[in-house]
Amino acid sequence: MIEARTGGKRVLFYVQHLLGIGHQRRGATLTRAMQAAGLSVTYVSGGHGIPNLDLSGAELVQLPPVRAVDLYFKKLVDDNDQPIDDAWRERRRDALLAAWRRIQPHVIMLELYPFGRRQMRFELLPLLDAALASPRRPVIVSSVRDILVAPPKPERLVEMLERVQHYFDHVLVHGDPDLIPFDTTFPHAAQIAGKLHYTGYVVDRTGRRGGPGSPGWDEVLVSAGGGAVGDALLRAAIQARADSALADRRWRVLVGVKVPEDDFQALTELAVAESGPGGRGGIVVERARGDFPTLLMNCALSISQGGYNTLMECMHAGCRSIVIPYAGGLETEQTLRAELLARRGVITVIDETDLSPAAISAAIGRALAGAPAAEARGRGATADVRTDGAADGARRIAAWAGDLDW
Repeated sequence: MIEARTGGKRVLFYVQHLLGIGHQRRGATLTRAMQAAGLSVTYVSGGHGIPNLDLSGAELVQLPPVRAVDLYFKKLVDDNDQPIDDAWRERRRDALLAAWRRIQPHVIMLELYPFGRRQMRFELLPLLDAALASPRRPVIVSSVRDILVAPPKPERLVEMLERVQHYFDHVLVHGDPDLIPFDTTFPHAAQIAGKLHYTGYVVDRTGRRGGPGSPGWDEVLVSAGGGAVGDALLRAAIQARADSALADRRWRVLVGVKVPEDDFQALTELAVAESGPGGRGGIVVERARGDFPTLLMNCALSISQGGYNTLMECMHAGCRSIVIPYAGGLETEQTLRAELLARRGVITVIDETDLSPAAISAAIGRALAGAPAAEARGRGATADVRTDGAADGARRIAAWAGDLDW
């Protein structure tokens, strides 16, 4: 029904990641769902290229990439590691506006903005102003996760509210208010209640459960996201293996795609030194993989940071999980979500300040003593939270696009 209504309606979906790549992975999952709902999606990326990013045939427009070099996102550099300047900003703004004029989308969806990515307002505000002034005004949507990072200045919250009120028709909150309502981290939510729509959590459901011999079968899966942070976690996990209750299993350590080659080799050498005799293959170190959801489906245990995507994929997979939430810079989001899920008895949490091989080894014992997430509640692997966010969000966008008569 939705596919017939959309009639190939066009969506411009803007996604900008500055440090980790979780935003891009979530954006790709939403893009696949929108394509399945009959929408024609142009995915506009402002970060570095991501290997194995499955957009299901959607057009990819790559803007000149930018990334952050500090945990506070204050210093941004281009793909040559040079600080961006006004001339660079003008070129990117013009490239984004050119894409909008060419596509003439029925829906403009901005990932995180205006609840984040304030650094990119030099190009987003001109885009939004042009869209509002267009004779064929598109539906304007913000796509935002369940938890916001606390801004350094309280007045930024007021700015977010004003931007939503002025520019946006809808805000898709990719979460479940039964776990955490949006107003927990955005106190002005009541003033835009008519624009808020909870979709449930966006989960990559491409993973496939298998048996012996399947990818990741009965392994310990160690990951720190696909970005350039998490070295301490990976090192501590490698060093924890020998004294853990799972020392006889193969441990698979996934290293972010942006981690420098020298650091990757250092982790590989550490793994060789720590593997020792025995065990089924010791410790395997490799770059982050596109079949990560399948590895989660088949693993004996996941050890990871507390990113949105990984946590919810663990819930979907029903695997035992140890989580060490990232808390660098101003980050509070991972810790809060992990604590909420830990209270429901579906994950084991280690505070980042307590990270050590011994802490991981002890946490493995605690995790093995409990039931896997799939059994903890007796009602599946979702800790009683909605994980249909991609399909729900796509249905809503298709309906809003379908209401336009052009």
